[in-house]
Amino acid sequence: MKIDVLSLFPEAFTSFLATSMVARAISKSAIEVELDDIRNYSRDKHRQTDDYPYGGFAGMVATPQPLWDAIKARLRQSPAPVIYFTPQGRKLNQKILLDYAREPRVILICGHYKEIDQRIRRLAVSDEISLGDFVLSGGELAAQVFIDGVARLQDGVLSDIDSAKSDSFYHRQLGFPCYTRPESFLEQRVPEVLLSGNHALIQAWADAQAHFLTQTRRPDLL
Repeated sequence: MKIDVLSLFPEAFTSFLATSMVARAISKSAIEVELDDIRNYSRDKHRQTDDYPYGGFAGMVATPQPLWDAIKARLRQSPAPVIYFTPQGRKLNQKILLDYAREPRVILICGHYKEIDQRIRRLAVSDEISLGDFVLSGGELAAQVFIDGVARLQDGVLSDIDSAKSDSFYHRQLGFPCYTRPESFLEQRVPEVLLSGNHALIQAWADAQAHFLTQTRRPDLL
């Protein structure tokens, strides 16, 4: 899977791409991430990429020309969905990540300032995604969340793909509680059923725990 990232701060991805599952996915060629600095496409002699909004509103707006040229340069390589991260987008969930993990290529726009010019959203963006009901300074963190989410779903990245299939939200419910050694810690013991070796009972316990957590914490998923 090829992921093109358009950002004003590509250096924000340096350590992220060299860490954990994302680095593993890159090393296995399961994903390829290419960073592109939007400023490189500015025709302004000072490489300016923002300007005051029409209407006299507060804040600054990303100008359309650099973004438009950056997106066009990427699309000339091959067609791909263009994703813009914004609080106004649909809320990111596991199904969205699963759907995009099957795509051969995506283009991610990391916005900055108050907004990007609406005409870019109208002309070039195919999907708008939000992390939740809050505002960040830019789209870089959202893009990193997206990249991590699709990277771990690529073949051969996780040691055991069944681990992902039992994660929260994979089957529209929360995950179950997990335990590891030692059997007793600060007088808290591992549930006996997990030590029984009876796989049917263990699975039934996990299913019941997941259902209970979902019912009490996220009933909207049921």
